[in-house]
Amino acid sequence: MSGLVESPALVLASASPRRLDLLRQIAVVPGIVDPAHLDESPAKGELPVPHARRLAEEKARAVLPRHPGCFVLAADTVVACGRRILPKAEDAATARQCLTLLSGRRHRVHGGVCLIAPDGKVRQRLVTTIVTFKRLTAAEIAAYVESGEWDGKAGGYAIQGLAARFVRALSGSYSNIVGLPLFETTALLEGSGFFRSSP
Repeated sequence: MSGLVESPALVLASASPRRLDLLRQIAVVPGIVDPAHLDESPAKGELPVPHARRLAEEKARAVLPRHPGCFVLAADTVVACGRRILPKAEDAATARQCLTLLSGRRHRVHGGVCLIAPDGKVRQRLVTTIVTFKRLTAAEIAAYVESGEWDGKAGGYAIQGLAARFVRALSGSYSNIVGLPLFETTALLEGSGFFRSSP
């Protein structure tokens, strides 16, 4: 692979601007962005890893019928503290609860990625990154909540922003935490013949 790959044959089944930016970082530009808009609530008793895998595949399958003959790429990011799946923060109270829970603790970020090729073959990857936060003061939590960076973010934080100052240790894929594990996504695209198929 060399140079920019602008492919009308690649559909990104995500509304996340971060995933689009990450793909551009590896010189891949989807021709179409078509979010699946699914209910992302965990099923009863569903654990974090199966949840990430299921949602990534369901997103890809939901979008696939609208784009015959295309590669469809979907992903889901799940922040988990133990067996608990943290929500996407949609309000300040939820963001504050997430940060309070993560303060001084290690948590896992599970990234499910699914690629469906034009021939219908489904390929998946699951990537887990371990993140450890420093112990946060009430003032630090309040300032971060005030920043608004948490809006729509799994676990109530964006590691590529102000929350980087909270990360004491990280093991695994950084891009996975942002929203798309790039090494594994590249491997999926290569394995599916995407680069050979693109102009």
